[in-house]
Amino acid sequence: MSFMFRISRQLIAGSAGLAICLAAGAALADDWVIAGQDMTLEDIAGISHDKDARITLTGPASERIEQGLDLVMEAALQGKAVYGLTVGVGWNKDRPIFAMEDGKKVLDADLLEMSRTFNLSSLRAHGAGIGDPMPVDDVRAAMAIRLNQIATGRTGVQPAVAEMYRRFIEQGITPVVPERGSVGEADITLASHIGLAMIGEGDVFVEGERISAAQALNDAGIAPLEPIGKDFLSILSTNALTVGRAALLSEEVREYLDLQTAIFALQLEGFNGNIAPFLAESAEERPFDENITGAEKVRSALKGSYLWETSAGRPLQDPLSYRTMAYVLGGAYVALQDLQDALEIQTNHSDDNPMVVVGSVDTDASSQVASYLIEGDVSGAIYPSANFEMLPIATRIEALNTALVRLSQAITMQTIRLENPEMTGLSRFLAADGNAGHAFGAIQKPLVSLLVENAQIGAQAPVASIAMAGNIEDLNSNAPLSVDNLARILDNMYWMSSIALLHAAQAVDLRDSPALGEASGALLEAYRATVPFVEQDRIYTIDFANGYEFLRNGG
Repeated sequence: MSFMFRISRQLIAGSAGLAICLAAGAALADDWVIAGQDMTLEDIAGISHDKDARITLTGPASERIEQGLDLVMEAALQGKAVYGLTVGVGWNKDRPIFAMEDGKKVLDADLLEMSRTFNLSSLRAHGAGIGDPMPVDDVRAAMAIRLNQIATGRTGVQPAVAEMYRRFIEQGITPVVPERGSVGEADITLASHIGLAMIGEGDVFVEGERISAAQALNDAGIAPLEPIGKDFLSILSTNALTVGRAALLSEEVREYLDLQTAIFALQLEGFNGNIAPFLAESAEERPFDENITGAEKVRSALKGSYLWETSAGRPLQDPLSYRTMAYVLGGAYVALQDLQDALEIQTNHSDDNPMVVVGSVDTDASSQVASYLIEGDVSGAIYPSANFEMLPIATRIEALNTALVRLSQAITMQTIRLENPEMTGLSRFLAADGNAGHAFGAIQKPLVSLLVENAQIGAQAPVASIAMAGNIEDLNSNAPLSVDNLARILDNMYWMSSIALLHAAQAVDLRDSPALGEASGALLEAYRATVPFVEQDRIYTIDFANGYEFLRNGG
């Protein structure tokens, strides 16, 4: 540990005594290892859902965090601009910023106290979210992501900040964070509530109960954080909340697409459809990722199906909603993978501004670049950046939203086609023998209403911006709204798939138990334990709800 870090640690810790060495966390457990470079979306979901999670930061990660703080303090001693430490605190420029201790320069105690005051004031001033609290799992996901980003060493915060994230996750202390109020250029008005809880202000959830943060810290034996320097900025100027929610949603989308693949296979079996468009020979002739991916998924779900055998009355060409499903379904999978790849880049790299980079400096740098460089006991640079920009994530979410709307259209058309006896050879509206009533004749309406809603959501990509913060912040990614749209579209699609599954199961049963695919057959068997065959007209609202819960619970 360098001299500069030891002196800074002593001055910063003060009476709170929270500057705990992160390596101590390694002695607790080894459930989840955070290294700052290889966190996956599965890790994020696992930590967010695991209420008994134990977190270990690797030795190199702890070292990088310490070195980042060293560089920030070295920059301050050299009179470099460090937001929250040498600028932004009302510092009196005619006073020295350092004192001498044992023949060494250390930061002046008055400056450090002013920085603490500025940090506290800034956290409070940015506590400006609105609406209901975010789900606990979303906030836990955000804290895991931010801890991993801090572990890159690019944030320049105290190790005590990282320790707070770790303790909150491990001890089930989840700050109450409002759902709304971010325009997607860092979730500053929302993430501030996490920092406020760390200093003992605001509320938190503990074991499902909402209590004051001060009480939670006291009960857990945790001293409130005393933020200094760049701490407050790194706590609130991050997109981790939006990224965390997007990460969890993306995992839900993958689960949904796997279910919808099996539902489509069952629909194709109910339709007595043609498998030719899904053959490897067909897909590889035009090798778009969408086509190859979608066709392979459908073939796998139909393994063992009667559709692989010739059948009287099977059409040579199905309606496009069936025939092009490899492209539509595969397009959703490809868009999802593109988003998840981007989310993993975001999770494993800092989105800080300014960005703290420890390491050798370029002695041949231009004068402008040289102004950001620091040489001393610890060397490196502190660069202003635009890495808080969320467009790489927001645009991919919008692409996924569009792909899901197209899938909504296909599901609607496929389901309506199943009611047409001229196409299926089955009864009108899939009525069972002896049912002289309406059967499924009326339930196209809720299906179409959901499609129209999804189409409207998907057509409203949030691209508008309004200049704020003295005309400096004049472009917005609006990523949180894109995530909201994804959540709404996905929920609608679960309802749509419930209606589609009711039709597909009815059509297959009307075909007198043909051999089904492995995935489609297993789905039908499980579904029939929840929703029975429709012998006579009944209240379909109940069937829709039961099917929705069935699918939401994994089918």
